[in-house]
Amino acid sequence: MATVYERYNLHTTPEKFFVEACDDGADAVLAIDRVSNEMTFTVKREVPSSAVTRPVCGVMGTIRLVAGMYLIVITKKRNVGSLLGHAVWKMVEFEVIAYKKTVLHLTEAQSKENKTLLSMVSNVLATDGFYFCTDYDLTHTLQRLANTSPDFQEMSLLERADQRFVWNGNLLRELAAQPELHKFALPVVHGFVVMKPCRINGKIFEWVLISRRSCFRAGVRYYIRGIDSEGHAANCVETEQIVLYEGAQASFVQTRGSMPFFWSQRPNLKYKPKPLISKTANHMDGFKRHFDSQFLIYGKQTILNLVNQKGSEKPLEQAFAKMVSGAEKEMIHYIAFDFHKECSRMRWHRLQLLVDAVAEKQKEYGYFMVNAEGKTLSQQTGTFRSNCMDCLDRTNVIQSLLARCSLQSQLQRLGVLNVGQQVEEQAQFERIYKNAWADNADACAVQYAGTGALKTDFTRTGKRTQMGLLMDGVNSMVRYYKNNLSDGFRQDSIDLFLGNFTVDEAGGPTPLRVQKDWKFLTLPIVMLVAFSMCIASLLLAGDTWSDTLAYAAFWGVAGLLTAALIMFYGTEFVDAPKLVHKEKMD
Repeated sequence: MATVYERYNLHTTPEKFFVEACDDGADAVLAIDRVSNEMTFTVKREVPSSAVTRPVCGVMGTIRLVAGMYLIVITKKRNVGSLLGHAVWKMVEFEVIAYKKTVLHLTEAQSKENKTLLSMVSNVLATDGFYFCTDYDLTHTLQRLANTSPDFQEMSLLERADQRFVWNGNLLRELAAQPELHKFALPVVHGFVVMKPCRINGKIFEWVLISRRSCFRAGVRYYIRGIDSEGHAANCVETEQIVLYEGAQASFVQTRGSMPFFWSQRPNLKYKPKPLISKTANHMDGFKRHFDSQFLIYGKQTILNLVNQKGSEKPLEQAFAKMVSGAEKEMIHYIAFDFHKECSRMRWHRLQLLVDAVAEKQKEYGYFMVNAEGKTLSQQTGTFRSNCMDCLDRTNVIQSLLARCSLQSQLQRLGVLNVGQQVEEQAQFERIYKNAWADNADACAVQYAGTGALKTDFTRTGKRTQMGLLMDGVNSMVRYYKNNLSDGFRQDSIDLFLGNFTVDEAGGPTPLRVQKDWKFLTLPIVMLVAFSMCIASLLLAGDTWSDTLAYAAFWGVAGLLTAALIMFYGTEFVDAPKLVHKEKMD
């Protein structure tokens, strides 16, 4: 069985780091030279007694910044449950440790850049949702693991992992190059994991929900849309629902991802920027690459496109439908469902229309199931690929409904549900189920959009509430602020972490030194002064009301004109990414 070490001590000397494996019977030590950056395998007796020692939970990897190399270690973890007898952990705390003992070799500009880059690495690591397992492959579904060869079983966790979901793959490059060090290389996934022991009819089973977020074309809401030239979709997430009962296993997999052609929706200070479809890109080539990969991994595809079929979202739906019409009919089934129109005026019961429309496809695709003896009873032959604009709020609602349909069949087949019983009638389990799917929605939304999900009151309770609508309003405003004024930094952080941007070893300047145009500083100050003077004119009345109104009108118009100029140059005022060139991100 492929494993990595579970327990470690980090020994630090001025010359080296020693990462000691503390598992029973282990004598292995990873030695890292802080001067040459060389990594070597050694044993415990080589660790100097003078080293400063402390326990750590794992090695995330290494990264180069302006000051040199940094070691990233997990310092605190929390157990979230056990999957098939294997402990699954969530990263709680981390530390980024410099190889060099001082930054005195840096210029003032370099020191500032290094501090910014260091904060970017910490920003990604502080985002909730990093999970790992030392003796089980979290990156693969139960079905993929069941269909592997003996050679696959002999590979290390890093070698056999699905690279789409190894978020520290870039950080582990040096360890990956040396097979003798692979037991120190801990693949970490990003997304959401929940494991709940549940009881129905006195029968106890384990219910598991795992969302794996792809690190290909990863990023934040408005800066990463559509697909890249390789066919990787933005905000691509694989969600697997697992049931374990008396040795039997059942699994149902769904995916979500941005509409797979070349489009963008860059923030420009407007509440909802207009999406733009590229006029020059080869959309069908990217579309084909994307679905060729989907077919290979998941089989047949049913696309559930939940975007609006009017307004700014309509051209996107039309473009998607047109591309599907030219694709392989036997492998792709396309359904456009205008979520907002169908569910307007709180008509949430109409979601059943979509569930009913795909019922036959869901029955055809089935799910993966293995009995207690290890015999495969059924395989999932296709998946539902859901999307809305963000692939967050609307998408999660639909996915939770489809997952419940699959669960109904699985629990009946396993003998947990009696004939005629419905899973939604099991009040205690239904609470667990709804809250877990709502937590999944929040986790995916925070990672992509920066806030919790919208519409989670429906997922948690089965109906929309006034408080839910209020919370949606609050989250929408927070999203607006973050998407316009802080997401450039978040996008840069992800690009640095994943290796889309690498720091020059020669120590040349980074794109962080680019200065903002004069408008960025001048116009907001002018607007602030103008509106302040307008208010002051009203509060400190002049000799006559006509004078007061004239002063107030003058400053008010000046403020409005300045605000209009700011909106006109909106793309220059938002916090845009600096590290990766625009063409590379589009």
